[in-house]
Amino acid sequence: MTKNPQEIKKYSPSIRLWHWLNAIVITGSLLTVLLNSTLLKTKKNAAVIKANLVHSGVTVTDGQARSVAHELSDKVWTIHTYFGYTLAALLLFRLLLEFFQLADQKFIRKLKSTYHQYQTTKKHRELTKHDFWVKTIYAVFYLMLITMAITGLCLVFEDDVPLLKSIHAFKQIHAFTMYLIIAFIIVHIVGVLLAERKDSQGIVSDMINGGADL
Repeated sequence: MTKNPQEIKKYSPSIRLWHWLNAIVITGSLLTVLLNSTLLKTKKNAAVIKANLVHSGVTVTDGQARSVAHELSDKVWTIHTYFGYTLAALLLFRLLLEFFQLADQKFIRKLKSTYHQYQTTKKHRELTKHDFWVKTIYAVFYLMLITMAITGLCLVFEDDVPLLKSIHAFKQIHAFTMYLIIAFIIVHIVGVLLAERKDSQGIVSDMINGGADL
């Protein structure tokens, strides 16, 4: 099999919709985490709130100021939770979409095909090496999304399900997976920029308009 360097991958409208909605939701979710870990840190804002109220002639206790600051943080976490619900829904949509995609657009089929070509001969291995590792990284990304969605839902419903409350690892796994996703996003953006400069020009526009077979 020979590789055509001018071949442009074609993405279905559903995949493109999922890609950009997923990007928006993940960005929004990460921004809420960043906001709560910086500008809306409870301890820091409690001191600011108390100082401003004292300056205005209103006396409040440390507990009252902390309660107000915590309420602000909780509102952002509520938004984070809604992003989480949307991410889980998009993930379910993507999994269902895999069953209805055209055969040559199914991710699992592409991964298996690339793996088979990579393992066949040395010649094929050199031709498909890049594609193989890209698809492998994407497969890991999908696993990270599944982990993020499941642990997030477990954290949301832990107050209603005693068994979930007793498992403390969910929070640590959720946080650790978040850092892995951030790493993937950085690698993904850098990879796309490098691809645009080299032999895969138009990869971004393909994900917008679907591309065309040349």
